[in-house]
Amino acid sequence: MQQVYLDNAATTKVRKEVVEKMQEALATTYGNPSSTHSFGRSAKTVVEKARKTIAKYINAHPSEIIFTSGGTEADNMILRCAVRDLGVKTIITSKIEHHAVLHTVEELAKEYAINLVFVELDAHGNPDYQHLEELLKANDSKKLVSLMHVNNEIGNILDLDRVGDLCEANGAYFHSDTVQSLGHYSWDFASSKVHFLTAAAHKFHGPKGIGFAVIKRNSGLKPLIVGGSQERGFRAGTESFHNIVGLETAFVTSYDKLEEEMNYVKGLKQHFIKEMEKALPGVVFNGHSGDMEKSTYTLVNARLPFDAQKSLMLLFHLDLKGIACSKGSACQSGSDLGSHVLTEILPDEELKKPSVRFSFSKYNTKEELDYAINVLKEFAAN
Repeated sequence: MQQVYLDNAATTKVRKEVVEKMQEALATTYGNPSSTHSFGRSAKTVVEKARKTIAKYINAHPSEIIFTSGGTEADNMILRCAVRDLGVKTIITSKIEHHAVLHTVEELAKEYAINLVFVELDAHGNPDYQHLEELLKANDSKKLVSLMHVNNEIGNILDLDRVGDLCEANGAYFHSDTVQSLGHYSWDFASSKVHFLTAAAHKFHGPKGIGFAVIKRNSGLKPLIVGGSQERGFRAGTESFHNIVGLETAFVTSYDKLEEEMNYVKGLKQHFIKEMEKALPGVVFNGHSGDMEKSTYTLVNARLPFDAQKSLMLLFHLDLKGIACSKGSACQSGSDLGSHVLTEILPDEELKKPSVRFSFSKYNTKEELDYAINVLKEFAAN
């Protein structure tokens, strides 16, 4: 039996060079970066080098990079601090955001009595930009728009420039959960109209438990976690030194090899779509995930032409055959709830059919994809 990992939107295999750099860091540079002696200064130098390097690759200022435990913390920090420190009274988002955003804004609505409103979506999961403009102009309250760049379940790519222009024209802040896109797409933060971004290293072949927020200089945000002067006073707590080393290595390698690896993974996705349509007539790709231009090159979300009986056994069967994929985001696994993204955009009748997210990386092969498709074809025939 083959072992085929097609759940890269949940997490990715750590690059060999990342592991090597982290092992070296753990073995040789163990000082606390906040200590003033030579051991601490050596560690601090490495942390600041990582910050400067990451900033250079996305054209940001080093002071705009704040290391966090991952994307969820970064989203929480930005949203909570924006309400607490910037006087935000209205948050505009969508019902298909990652739960790191949705659950946070729901809590903020309860805690601070802010006005939480949702932009309308079309059948593919795209925001209605006219409705967004209407929401931005609805009243004079200070507003923040939170819309993710690449949807983690259906892969839709948001028009960041269009949203940024609308936010700028209406004096609103713009936060984008970019966990699925940083490390996979080129960025120019200095020229963008996005105020806040988020990243997680494990989405681009780095370690888990480390990420960063990108926050425009002079934003007015204050620390969420207090207790020390780390991260230039913005996030207290001893830096996860070895993880920062791994993050930097993964980030640099991903961008140095971006064109080569992007083209390779695009080829995998194109092959998968073509072969799936041949093997399973009636398959539909949710959102824009079957469109190479309107969705990320790293995933497809396939609605399969199986009846309700087969739907119940599908993921179990795939797992038995050594195939790792998911019915939604990994944060929902273990829950009986269906995908909140698909529930929002699909009619009830279509929700009865199983939808599976297959996501790809440089470590996958066409042979692996063919194996997965053959397993699905055999399952459909039995």
